[in-house]
Amino acid sequence: MTLLVAARSSLYLLFLALTVIGYSIPLAILGWLLPSLTLGRIGQSWAGVNLWGLRWICGLDYRIDGLSRLPERNCIILAKHQSAWETIALRAILPPEQTWVLKRELLWIPFFGWALAPYRPIAIDRSAGRAAFRQLMARGAAWLAKGRWVILFPEGTRVAPGERRRYGLGGALLAERTGVPVVPIAHNAGVFWQRRAINKYPGTIEVVIGEPIATAGRSAQEINQQVEDWIERTVASLPQQH
Repeated sequence: MTLLVAARSSLYLLFLALTVIGYSIPLAILGWLLPSLTLGRIGQSWAGVNLWGLRWICGLDYRIDGLSRLPERNCIILAKHQSAWETIALRAILPPEQTWVLKRELLWIPFFGWALAPYRPIAIDRSAGRAAFRQLMARGAAWLAKGRWVILFPEGTRVAPGERRRYGLGGALLAERTGVPVVPIAHNAGVFWQRRAINKYPGTIEVVIGEPIATAGRSAQEINQQVEDWIERTVASLPQQH
């Protein structure tokens, strides 16, 4: 079984690399000229192809609870971060016009970074301190005003199932300053696609989308605590074995 999982996982990595190269070349050339909605739908297409590849190559599927809870207007998404899976899946699951908050080093990756750049993510220099915070507040507010969904992982890095890391205040502060609702998302992707691991185990990832959290007139600390409590409680209720 372990050898079969490793073989299928390696085959998927090749599949992933080919899709990144195939999408990145035209995006690097033409992506800057495309309307935001068109660009977003191309991103959804790439993510959908990879979710299909995971299902048919690795036997790894997913199920969503609460898709109808997503509001019609754009929001701030604060999601659990356990693996690389959610960085693919949320692109497909959420509405197409998205802005991600990410570390700027991702833009330096050949092909992947070239494809990512036309989406104009909020690429943070983690060593910049307050300058990085001001960048997040200014650009996050600007993209929200233009109708984009802003997506953050408040833990800042992938955290293995069963472990916890302090939730950063960046997303909650953006919500406090703009009054835009927050939608929390929990999942157990790390059970099947572990942090810094090649193997992807067959099964069904559970994704739970929470009710929108009103933020107007509330402090960032209060918003952040409600998000963390809901996400961690929901994750604990999901299957923890593949």
